[in-house]
Amino acid sequence: MGHAMEWLGLHFISELPESGQVILNCRHDPFLVLLAYLVACAGSFATLDMAERVAHAEKKASQRLWRWVGAGCLAGGIWAMHFIGMLAFQAPVAIHYQLSITLVSLLIALLASWLAMHTLSFAQLSFWQCFKAAIGIGLGIAAMHYVGMSALRSQAQAYYQPLLFSLSIVIAIGASLAALLLSTYLRNGAGLLHQLLKYGASLVLGAGILSMHFTGMAAFNLVLPTGSLLTEPGENNHLQLGLTVAIMTLLIIGSSISAALADKKLQHKENDLQRVNSLLSQLDQARMSLQQVAHYDPLTNLINRRGFNQLFAEKLSQKTSESGMLAVLFLDIDHFKRINDSLGHDAGDELLKVLAGHIRSSIRSHEDVVARFGGDEFCILIDLHDREEARHMAQRIMQKMKEPIELAGRRMVMTTSIGISVFPEDGKTCEELLKNADLALYQSKGSGRNGLNFFSANLKARATLELQLEEELRHALREDTGLLLYYQPIYDLKTGQVSKLEALIRWQHPTHGFLAPDRFITIAEANGLITELDHWVLRKACEDLGELSRQGCEELRIAVNCSPLTLEREELAAEIEQALLDAQVAPQRLELEVTENALMGNIADTLVLLRQIRALGVSLSIDDFGTGYSSLAYLKRLPLNTLKIDRSFIQDIPNSTQDMEIVQAIIAMAHTLHLDVVTEGVETFEQYQFLESQGCDFVQGYLLSRPVPLAELHPVLKEINQRKNTYSATSLSLVHGTSALM
Repeated sequence: MGHAMEWLGLHFISELPESGQVILNCRHDPFLVLLAYLVACAGSFATLDMAERVAHAEKKASQRLWRWVGAGCLAGGIWAMHFIGMLAFQAPVAIHYQLSITLVSLLIALLASWLAMHTLSFAQLSFWQCFKAAIGIGLGIAAMHYVGMSALRSQAQAYYQPLLFSLSIVIAIGASLAALLLSTYLRNGAGLLHQLLKYGASLVLGAGILSMHFTGMAAFNLVLPTGSLLTEPGENNHLQLGLTVAIMTLLIIGSSISAALADKKLQHKENDLQRVNSLLSQLDQARMSLQQVAHYDPLTNLINRRGFNQLFAEKLSQKTSESGMLAVLFLDIDHFKRINDSLGHDAGDELLKVLAGHIRSSIRSHEDVVARFGGDEFCILIDLHDREEARHMAQRIMQKMKEPIELAGRRMVMTTSIGISVFPEDGKTCEELLKNADLALYQSKGSGRNGLNFFSANLKARATLELQLEEELRHALREDTGLLLYYQPIYDLKTGQVSKLEALIRWQHPTHGFLAPDRFITIAEANGLITELDHWVLRKACEDLGELSRQGCEELRIAVNCSPLTLEREELAAEIEQALLDAQVAPQRLELEVTENALMGNIADTLVLLRQIRALGVSLSIDDFGTGYSSLAYLKRLPLNTLKIDRSFIQDIPNSTQDMEIVQAIIAMAHTLHLDVVTEGVETFEQYQFLESQGCDFVQGYLLSRPVPLAELHPVLKEINQRKNTYSATSLSLVHGTSALM
């Protein structure tokens, strides 16, 4: 018999003993072996999954939790594999296992697994760190195995072959190293390929763990001492017990993996929610900034038309209840355009600041309101006891204006024309009083400027003219004569081509000549003609789309404006559908432009109508964005395709940093809401460059072309489309002129 030695309860042999009977016909139940492998693979997959969760967990407590869950899954997988593997071992002798030692082996497996998860919790791991940790983990797994084997009790004595014993420990260390390296590599991936790699790695690691176990089993020999009577093994329930342990282990591991997956999804949702909240916060800040800027004129720091209208409504309500008087003074700087033309816009802006200071110093108290309506137009709202107070204030302003001003090395004197309307004599509403003050202003300008006029009966001639225009517009619509559609190209910055046209109505009046829409649209709105006018534009635009198709421009789209009053009509969607059908035009080629305030009028009904229009395939655009009262909460609910930035935000670029920041905010907000952005009123190459740099999608304005009739459109489009990649300040000079009204 060869020498035998005993070390920590393990007997090693280099040769088979001569004095005992070696039991050679031991075998393993193949089903339980396969089951053990399945459990080992599940434990390996759980380890890879938990390593990924530990790496991605943002909180320390969460990292600790998943580290322990991972350790439990790994320990459970390894120990259950070992336990089922022992149950698979079948020998022709009665065998049983001591429970306490078996539980000690489970504790050892848990410690080794904790070491593995602790090692994987480091953000960066070198190969040397992995190797050192693998030695400890491998020794732990081997210790678990052989402590578990020592729980075996039978008549026979257990002996181990040293070479295979050592090989099993090397395999345990190698499998541990492979597990650490694979976990480090796979914990930061994503996608289907990443998941398939995890499955493949689990199969490999499971095979490594199983091979360590069965290498240890190959080193194991049972020797029956001489003279011992062989006790036959009785009935056993190893298969049932193995299945029970496997199912319980797989359920625990599966639950842990499910919990990790749920936690991963929850963390992603939390991260998405944080990003959404951050974006909403930015949008809210942009909205607050827009609201603040929307009420004040950045150049003069006076309130603007929007802020003035709000204060005017409040004061009017107060004076109506108190039976008091108010006066509205409309001011226009005489010949201001000459300053811009001769000295430049910068000088004009400086002059406006000085004049705004003169006006502000002429009012009596903080109760009087001074506003800049745009350009060189100012408006003052004052409390009155009698009409003469308004005259005296107007005269003070005119006198103050005559003080010499040093500007651009020149000494100049400016004058102003003023129109005045008084509440309640000249009107009871904000609109009426402003309109009458405006009429009085035009009278002052028509009388030679540098004067003041109150609204009076002699201005009724103007009202008579308005009435006459109303009747003639009604006739033009009924007879379909005189009304024309002009088209302004809308340039796609991404493709470098004109992809859309905006339809703009004009009126060739028999006596007053060529009229722009601002001369008759307000008349149409005030007298119920606007819906009929919008319908005419819609039908004509669809007919022109058909004509464009015949001319080879099948991809061009046309945008038509829709007034707030038209948007209130339930029949609008049906009218659009019929117009498209009559003209045999695809609905995708038509776009409806609506203003902010029109959208906000009756949001519930508007939403229903807009969805009906979108269902037809017609695109929707919000026009003049930034000048109305739209709410972001509603804006994101509207089925819009396009947001159109008003020209008022563009005209001072690049001189106004504030306007540039506002435009940046609007473009970012629109793209967040998945809207295309069109900027109108682009007149300079600097504006074009700025918008292109900010990711604006489309531009239109005199820089590209003035509005032209359909008959003149083809050469204009050809000329613009040929400019792609050749834009310069010279090539964008206005070939077509800039005098036509939009």
